[in-house]
Amino acid sequence: MPIFLGPQSIVTPMQLVFVQFMTGLASAASLFLVASGLSIIFGVTRIVNFAHGAFYMLGAYVAYTLTEQLSGAIGFWFALLAAAVIVAALGCLLEMVLLRRIYHAPELFQLLATFGVTLMVEDLVLLIWGPEDLVGPRAPGMSGAVVMFGKYIPTYDLFLIALGPIVLVALWLLFHRTRWGVLVRAATHDRGMVAALGINQKWLFTGVFALGVFLAAIGGALQIPRDAVNHSMDLSIIVEAFVVVVIGGLGSTTGAFLAAILVSELNAFGILVFPKISLVLVFLVMAVVLVVRPWGFFGKPQPPQATAVGNTVRPWRPLNRTELTIAGGVVLVIALLPFVLGNYALTIGSEILIFTLFAASLHLLMTVGGLASFGHAAYFGLGAYGAAFAATAFGMPMVVAILAGPVLAAFGAAIVGWFAVSLSGVYFAMLTLAFAQIVWSIAFQWVDVTGGDNGILGIWPDAFASSPSGFFWMTLAFAVPALALLQMVIFSPFGFALRATRDSELRSESIGIDRKRTQWVAFVVAGAVAGLGGALFAFLKGSVFPDFMSISVSIDGLVMVLLGGIETVLGPIVGAIVFKALSIWLISQTDYSKLVLGLAIIAMVVAFPKGIVGTLADWRAKFDARRARKLAGGVATAAVAATVLGGVVGTATGTLTDAAATDTSHRNVAHRNASHQEIDR
Repeated sequence: MPIFLGPQSIVTPMQLVFVQFMTGLASAASLFLVASGLSIIFGVTRIVNFAHGAFYMLGAYVAYTLTEQLSGAIGFWFALLAAAVIVAALGCLLEMVLLRRIYHAPELFQLLATFGVTLMVEDLVLLIWGPEDLVGPRAPGMSGAVVMFGKYIPTYDLFLIALGPIVLVALWLLFHRTRWGVLVRAATHDRGMVAALGINQKWLFTGVFALGVFLAAIGGALQIPRDAVNHSMDLSIIVEAFVVVVIGGLGSTTGAFLAAILVSELNAFGILVFPKISLVLVFLVMAVVLVVRPWGFFGKPQPPQATAVGNTVRPWRPLNRTELTIAGGVVLVIALLPFVLGNYALTIGSEILIFTLFAASLHLLMTVGGLASFGHAAYFGLGAYGAAFAATAFGMPMVVAILAGPVLAAFGAAIVGWFAVSLSGVYFAMLTLAFAQIVWSIAFQWVDVTGGDNGILGIWPDAFASSPSGFFWMTLAFAVPALALLQMVIFSPFGFALRATRDSELRSESIGIDRKRTQWVAFVVAGAVAGLGGALFAFLKGSVFPDFMSISVSIDGLVMVLLGGIETVLGPIVGAIVFKALSIWLISQTDYSKLVLGLAIIAMVVAFPKGIVGTLADWRAKFDARRARKLAGGVATAAVAATVLGGVVGTATGTLTDAAATDTSHRNVAHRNASHQEIDR
């Protein structure tokens, strides 16, 4: 049956399928370039480079500027290559100035640093090129189309379709037929052995980072004849690139190529075949792939991890009696704030308290369980929707509705966690991201229940919590016991069992600890606490929207935990306070808040490579060790002095004793001589 698209065009279903298929192949080329660069960087340097999308966006913007200045076919193609080289040079500078300083830090702290770079680039793009979308020129000589299967296929799309396999072959030759490529592959498998052979890993890492950034930038530059250049293209491409890398298998360019085709075709056909789930179709496929084959198409199974993110910082301890007394005093001071702060400050304070719950719940997974979730906002959002449904649909009182939020969040976490705990590392992180996007899609598209993008409105607190001070006290009353409960869990036998599964899966299972069940319970507990924060947030804002469970909220949670410091009792609390307070204050002070916030995050990562609390704990430990050495040195000096003094006294005593003995001996001899003389007489 023909499909009428206009008065003079008739497209058959087969022709439409063919056109969509070719469009998907053309989109796969740029996606493959970006994903292959991301895979190469992660495979060698182990950096989860969140700034990779920013380099893609910079490549597009710089290419647009250069093509405006250079004319003709030579000028156009030179502009694309020059843009990629310029951005690659910026990537080299970033690697040498920033990343080299934090290679010794835990991998997720490097993610935090690259996230700061992403924030900076977003505002720099707005500052330099403005907020408007920019339409680039057509590729010279490729502005026409070729008739295929009765339809016109753009020549530039055919060029991109051919470019993908060419780049794949070039990368294969580079990594298998050159000495540098062999070293890169060796570093991917065993960096320690490469270092033992005397290879300068610094320059090897710099070269790999430059290559990855070049591929991302050229991918962005190649998009300007097809799509408008805009300041939001970094987030969309980085999410898809992560999906491609995980589906294809970490470190595999061939896997990235096939996965890029799969993802691009799903995007092309999703709107036609599965319009109701088109927004989340890619994540559904990724979830299925990870459940069936956790290491992707061409990846290799990862051996059990000997250490985890939480094991990289000094072992922690619960608060002692003095510290608990101080904590109680701090809580008392916080409770008195409504008497001195205004309504706006109290509202901000309530929001900060809510996000301390969110960060602390993620901290339980990341630090104690060694499980870095990229989709923790899903349970924050489920808690918000649970409270909203209870209040609006069932008319429950506010306190009961708030308690309904953690129940729904725990239920969702129980389902997701059942599948997620079978994986580890970046595969676990991406599966949690996939499920979070699925939940977000349901909230966004199930309009009859969730209200879709319009959200659920009219979620107001009861009379006793309707004022900013009342709501602040209520939030504090929920937050303090929940945080105390998390600390009890962390230092309970269950918490130690969870840490055992984090540090050594094989050893923990050999002593009878069920790793999956233990991590699943922790996943549910963390989801419930995050849901409590979401329920409180719903009443604070008076509404619930799908954005509550967006990727950006999950990233904010990661930033809070890492900024405060892992393996620390107060880390998530300090991180949430610093990040939220700084973010809110900057938004009110400047139009370029992301630029300043990104700079602040990078500065704090460099100054506090283990997080604020973790680094302060290190400084305190060094100070205590230095003081102990001084005390030990003082004791040793006193001992030496005592020994010397004892020796002198001993020598003097011995001399006097010898003199006395000699004198006695002389007297005895004289006495004997006198006796002999008397006998002789």
